[in-house]
Amino acid sequence: MAEDNVLFIPYADTLELLGVEDAMRICEDVFRMHARGTVQWSDPPNFRLDVAETFDNHWHVKAVFLKEVPTTGVRLYNYYDDGVINNVGRLEAGRYVILTDPHSGRPLAIIDEHWSFAIRSVASPAIACKWLGPEDPKILGLSGIGTMGTNMLRCLLTLYRFEEIRCTSRRPETRAAFAEHWSAELGIPVLAVDTPKQVASGADLVVGGTTSSDVICREEWLKPGSTFISLARRELDPAGWARMDKVVIDNWMLNMRQPIFRNAIKQGLFSERQLHAEIADVVTGEKPGRERADERIAILTDGLVSQDVAICHYIYEQAKSAGRGIRLPTADASPGKVSHP
Repeated sequence: MAEDNVLFIPYADTLELLGVEDAMRICEDVFRMHARGTVQWSDPPNFRLDVAETFDNHWHVKAVFLKEVPTTGVRLYNYYDDGVINNVGRLEAGRYVILTDPHSGRPLAIIDEHWSFAIRSVASPAIACKWLGPEDPKILGLSGIGTMGTNMLRCLLTLYRFEEIRCTSRRPETRAAFAEHWSAELGIPVLAVDTPKQVASGADLVVGGTTSSDVICREEWLKPGSTFISLARRELDPAGWARMDKVVIDNWMLNMRQPIFRNAIKQGLFSERQLHAEIADVVTGEKPGRERADERIAILTDGLVSQDVAICHYIYEQAKSAGRGIRLPTADASPGKVSHP
């Protein structure tokens, strides 16, 4: 039957099937699944293939089993980087999630994850602000206003009403255009500033969302009561992590697989003992969130494939209900053993 064929869901359909608040709700649900111990990682949790020079492709494979959904998902993505051109996060890079039925192993769907990944990357730390953010932030600072920074703004606007936004980027014309657009959209001052320090100083909530390998915020720039969100761990100088009142991450094991985080631990700049909590423990109340108005809190995230797969499963269910996507043809054969001539 056609309904049993694998459903391919292209990028354009995912844009219509998944909203910002959908992604945030699902990310919160998955944090609760982690706390209940119903998420099973692949072993190892990440496989990477670096294709040789002249090709300069990089492939990553991750997989997870979500017992409560239930679904099994494999995330497969690549990007090209020759040191000059980098297409990570761009549509010409391959990004897919493959969903299977955990009871039968039958493939269910192949989903283009450009949109779902882009919004998951920011929805996950944004939802943590319900417990870790300032109670009523007035000033938002954005260092980096590309895909991540812009989508983070969309997420935070579901939680807060800001009175002022400051932004910076590498190119003056980019931040000027961003400021003009969002000032008109929101009816509040959106200021394009020259440096990350100007973004952070005096801001209530600060977001680092860049592709730069450079530190873009230092702990001493952050005022009492502020929250800093690092979308790639490197934006907040690791030398200052231990001086924050609370540091919260999404998953210790996964962060330790990343060189920036692992090196900070090896250098003695931070330790697991100094970690306040993983986000799942804060969401479920196992560990407290913000306890004082003057606490400075850092949220450092690596990204959870469990949330990617849960979001793509939601897209799959929505696509079936709406009659969206493309049913892929299958071989004209009965189930059973493969026969050979």
